[in-house]
Amino acid sequence: MPRKLLVTGGAGFIGSNFVHHVLAHTDDHVTVLDKLTYAGNLASLEGLPADRFRFVQGDIADAPVVNGLFEEVDAVVHYAAESHNDNSLHDPRPFLDTNIIGTYTLLEAARAHDRRFHHISTDEVYGDLELDDPARFTEHTPYNPSSPYSSTKAGSDLLVRAWVRSFGVKATISNCSNNYGPYQHVEKFIPRQITNVIRGIRPKLYGAGENVRDWIHADDHSSAVLTILDKGEMGETYLIGADGEKNNKDVVEQILTLVGKEPDAYDHVTDRAGHDMRYAIDSTKLRTELGWAPSYGNFEAGLAATIDWYRTNEAWWAASKDGVEAFYAAKGQ
Repeated sequence: MPRKLLVTGGAGFIGSNFVHHVLAHTDDHVTVLDKLTYAGNLASLEGLPADRFRFVQGDIADAPVVNGLFEEVDAVVHYAAESHNDNSLHDPRPFLDTNIIGTYTLLEAARAHDRRFHHISTDEVYGDLELDDPARFTEHTPYNPSSPYSSTKAGSDLLVRAWVRSFGVKATISNCSNNYGPYQHVEKFIPRQITNVIRGIRPKLYGAGENVRDWIHADDHSSAVLTILDKGEMGETYLIGADGEKNNKDVVEQILTLVGKEPDAYDHVTDRAGHDMRYAIDSTKLRTELGWAPSYGNFEAGLAATIDWYRTNEAWWAASKDGVEAFYAAKGQ
């Protein structure tokens, strides 16, 4: 039977990609709950089938709204989060309100209504790895967050684990590497550089650009989450990654090459405070126990598709671009 899913933060980047994925690959019905902060965009949900999709504007920390929606659904996938590291360094408070209090409010509703709950998290809760370290993060890596953002995500993970153990909430957790793809806000690294090139602005690279991220296309993240929702064991954590380690310098140069520019046509700017050096995901557990595998095995192909999306959807991102660049210009970045 088709399920009724509640997706929090479903107007954001990875949330909206998940909504599109679910409606394209299942018969499930989806309700999105989103506060529509600057990172939420209703245009990311345009064209979805009206008989299987509805949108509710609201705050995940608003208990009456949350409880009313939990009464109507079978399962909840929790994407809603404040997620930009730079913003967390400027003003940590919204990260506490959403990532901690919001997650607590949802968990209490899951407990009261006995609903299946899946919590979306990040590999940044593990801190970072040295560039020459062959290790990768696993489900047993100790938490070592280094920013207000990653600290609040670590806290929300621990809340989920406590509600599973203390109250029997039927929950799973996934920690994913860096996503890229359609519908990502232009403040983020890859879409910022792509839209800079489209606008004729030289891309900006923090420091020497040696920081390594483990990239995964949002479609692959979505398929992994759906797999965990269907097959995951309650109380378990699964790491999602696609073996996509690239340093930031290589990513910028690849973007420039793909659009026909010289690969060195970018500027170096002051590095971000506390900038983690390397993230790397070992997704063996997800692949072997649940049978998941990524579709985008080639980062270049996924990046080329992402560039094409931003080129053909300038109306989606244009209104945000000037404000983002003004914010970074004020910081010399």
